[in-house]
Amino acid sequence: MTMLPARRFLPSLSLLSAFEAAARTGSVTAAARELQLTQSAVSRQIRLLEEQLGADLFLRERQTIRLTLAGESYVRDIREALKRISSASLNLRANPEGGSLNIAVLPTFGTRWLAPRLASFLVASPGVTVNLVTRLQPFDFRLETIDAAIHFGMPHWPGAELTLLMKETVMPVCSPAFRERHGLGEPAALLAAPLLHMTTRPDAWENWLTANGVPFESVHGMLFDQFSIMAEAAASGLGAALIPTILIETELAAGTLVPAGAAIDNAGCYYLAFTQERADYRPLDAFRRWIVEQARAGLPPVAE
Repeated sequence: MTMLPARRFLPSLSLLSAFEAAARTGSVTAAARELQLTQSAVSRQIRLLEEQLGADLFLRERQTIRLTLAGESYVRDIREALKRISSASLNLRANPEGGSLNIAVLPTFGTRWLAPRLASFLVASPGVTVNLVTRLQPFDFRLETIDAAIHFGMPHWPGAELTLLMKETVMPVCSPAFRERHGLGEPAALLAAPLLHMTTRPDAWENWLTANGVPFESVHGMLFDQFSIMAEAAASGLGAALIPTILIETELAAGTLVPAGAAIDNAGCYYLAFTQERADYRPLDAFRRWIVEQARAGLPPVAE
């Protein structure tokens, strides 16, 4: 169990709110208006906080205030703490009977793979509310109100536990007309065709070409920051895209995207990342067991 700091280091929420509002607005008067207090009340609360901390948080110059160096450092941490308290309260209000689970997901993985399957988790875990937010890069769990995250890459996330979900297979795809127009068949033929690239995977095409024994000097093309947009661009005939097959099952089945080369296994894998202190949180434990089963069984999306 994590020990809470001594109460003398835990200022009241009213003092912290007054300080944060004054720091953000740069004005005691504006802070008082926002908090629906008198100007003297806000000034008194800030003074009390400074006395409790034993440090000046503002430089007071006539009718203006300006954060001290100590105040600038302190307000960053306090603002994040107030944000976390607000988020926790909002989650509890939205779901007072069960637990809330905040999951950070990769955008296209969230929309194409996770979201269609979530219905089965919610049926199996009544009372649990799942909130999804998108993230493209690993982050510091200490600074985010997130219980877990879907991570792709190598098994490395400082400060987090990782549970392996599944490997990834990537395949070059394009529209049927594009494949015919560029005579795609042999791997080397792709070098003469426009290629689409993901900014988060700048060496993806190089790895594919190397795996298929195709010599090359450099590979260029349009850049995208999400697979969903790149898939639409490929289906529209803008180029060939190297995309994980689990993210384009619908397009492959419909024929709007067709193979433009052989599929290969990627070096990276999908993981569920979370901190050790949240590992025993019952909604997260249930989600972890569920998503591992879904990933390893390869179940299709739940039908409506």
